Amino acid sequence: MAPLAWPGGECAGHGGARAGGAVGRVVCDRTALLVLAGVLVSGFGTSAMWLTAGIWVKSLTGSDSLAALTVFAMWAPVLAGPALGALADLLPRRQLLIWVNLAMAGLMTSLLVVDSAGRVWVLFAVLFVYGVSGVLLDAAEAALVARAVDARLLGDFNGLRTMANEGMKLLAPLAGAGLFARYGGGPVALLDALTFALAALVFAQLRVREPDRAGRVSRRGGTAAGIRLLRGSQALRPLVYAGALTMLVAGLNGAAVYAVVDDVLGRSPAYAGVLYAVQGAGSVAAGLLAGPLLRRMPERVFAAAGTAVFAVAVGARALPCEPVALVASAAIGLGLPCVLIAAMTAVQRETPDAVLGRTAAAANSLMTVPNAVALALGAGLVAVVDVTVLLPLTAVAGLGTAAWLGTGRWGRLTGAPTGPLPSSTDA
Repeated sequence: MAPLAWPGGECAGHGGARAGGAVGRVVCDRTALLVLAGVLVSGFGTSAMWLTAGIWVKSLTGSDSLAALTVFAMWAPVLAGPALGALADLLPRRQLLIWVNLAMAGLMTSLLVVDSAGRVWVLFAVLFVYGVSGVLLDAAEAALVARAVDARLLGDFNGLRTMANEGMKLLAPLAGAGLFARYGGGPVALLDALTFALAALVFAQLRVREPDRAGRVSRRGGTAAGIRLLRGSQALRPLVYAGALTMLVAGLNGAAVYAVVDDVLGRSPAYAGVLYAVQGAGSVAAGLLAGPLLRRMPERVFAAAGTAVFAVAVGARALPCEPVALVASAAIGLGLPCVLIAAMTAVQRETPDAVLGRTAAAANSLMTVPNAVALALGAGLVAVVDVTVLLPLTAVAGLGTAAWLGTGRWGRLTGAPTGPLPSSTDA
């Protein structure tokens, strides 16, 4: 992993950020900054399209079921994460980031033909490819950053990445929905195409040295190597499994949001937007705190503490009190990302470069699939179980996950540097 170098202990052009400031170091590292910029730009377009796609299908077909399937179309490729992640180990990662973004920029323009119910299939096909590209880009990005950024700063980077994603989720869906309401789906598709093109331009500025990857997949255990590594690691396995269980709880919580707004708080459905905004603010705070905390405690302790905060907040949503609901939403946003940040940081530190793309994609798949399953399951449970009963039970499951992770005797991470950052002369 390439160490960071700081001329004179300061970062020129960023207000003279001192070497001791971890966030400043991440921002001043060219590779980390460019990757974050690419995530920020493409994330805006993705978040805008995520909401707009459902509205688009609903407006053309009048079908709620087809509108809901837009989310599934984008999510389904995650199931093939380990296989798709292998491409990030076989191909040059910088080139993969550039060409996938350029391909998606071109593909998004094909949505300009979607102007009737008979052409909705084009939108679904593009959304499916969209999901495939997301898996590829996430795997390539995670592996490239792990090789280029100092191990001490991976927690800070992943925290800032969470901030960027959550920040876009607060702004972009509203922008996309407003653009659609005014001009239709075509301009939203063009906006998304532009963000993909800009992301490709950003990634083209990366200067990273990558090893020859020819034949690497066949020599290092094939596409299932990532899953086998996670299963065989006593350090990584509990973090990823805890992430999966936490995301299962998160899915049940997400399915109950509108029931909380209506049955518990007595507000209109639009109030869910307020709760989501407050939750997003909590996630931004989690992104800022992640790096410093991960240098002061083991990943599993950080993840367990975040999961416990998240679980308590889920249970608090059953109380018919609006201030409590707002505080609970902020706590959910604060606690939920912790296990995901901790797990991915550990995967980046512990996994050999040759199989890191597959392993990162496998970890993402294992932690994402339960969330989608729980959303579907929760939608049915909310119809038959009172939300004031369902949420406390869900909270108990979350607390159990936190206790299991925090008190278990797990293997020790070998590449988890802790303590203060070195001085500029040691970097």
